[in-house]
Amino acid sequence: MKSDVLIIGSGPAGYTASIYAARAGRKTKLIAGPQQGGQLMITSFIENYPGFVDPISGPELMDRMREQAEKIGAEIVQDVICDVDFSTNPFKCVGESEIVYESKSVIVATGASSKWLGIPGETKYRGTGVSACATCDGFFFRNKEIAVVGGGNTALEEAIYLTNFAKSVTLIHRRDTLRGEKVMQKRLLENPKIKVVWNTTVADILGDGNRVTAIQLLNVSDNSVSEMPIDGVFIAIGHQPATSVFVGKIDMDANGYIITKDGTKTSVAGVFAAGDVCDPTYRQAITSAGQGCMAGIDSDKFLSVNY
Repeated sequence: MKSDVLIIGSGPAGYTASIYAARAGRKTKLIAGPQQGGQLMITSFIENYPGFVDPISGPELMDRMREQAEKIGAEIVQDVICDVDFSTNPFKCVGESEIVYESKSVIVATGASSKWLGIPGETKYRGTGVSACATCDGFFFRNKEIAVVGGGNTALEEAIYLTNFAKSVTLIHRRDTLRGEKVMQKRLLENPKIKVVWNTTVADILGDGNRVTAIQLLNVSDNSVSEMPIDGVFIAIGHQPATSVFVGKIDMDANGYIITKDGTKTSVAGVFAAGDVCDPTYRQAITSAGQGCMAGIDSDKFLSVNY
């Protein structure tokens, strides 16, 4: 299974990269991965992707990107890459199918996933009151009561951001001190729309079968249990980039995100990265698509120079 450009991952970054690579006349294969379409497949409505006046669902947006990529000439392969060899070119990537994919260039677009609490109700109400992205879903909670779970910079930033929409925001933290930057802590604690519940974890997320209605809280100091009526819960305990298969093969930061420079170039010439797999800051469909565009162009330039 040989190609000019092998793209690993099928979110906005991967599909956009495949569109640009295929349009450049390169033989392009995209390995879809464990969840074709990526994280947006569990996103109910998207209102901030340019070009859509009315909200579009995540699955529909991903279906349109896939259809466009295939129409232009990219080949979509249903497989999961479980090992890679970037020591020599052509690069070799091995699928769970045991197929070995050889390619002159590789674009890693495997994304990142939100860390979840792993509690009852969390999966059931994901997309109907449970979210891990304030920027994506905050708009849907105008004048609502919202809870944010976490105590680091991500949680503080999301709690502050959500005050632009919510009637009130309750930050729930399992410790008695916050872990975020001092300036962020000060901004949060001084915000009149935010209150903090200390030494507490969320034990369960409750609902009426359709939407979230309350959360069950456990005080870790005295083990007391209580319920808090709430309209939405934002889990803000971090993200995990899908990079385990690339450990030792390309340079990453301490959190496992692929390090890029000069656009989308990694530490291995001919291997590029795009989207959430190398972006711990923005994590948006539009920024991932933009980086996918860059990776498609960068791979074409690499091939033009070296082949």
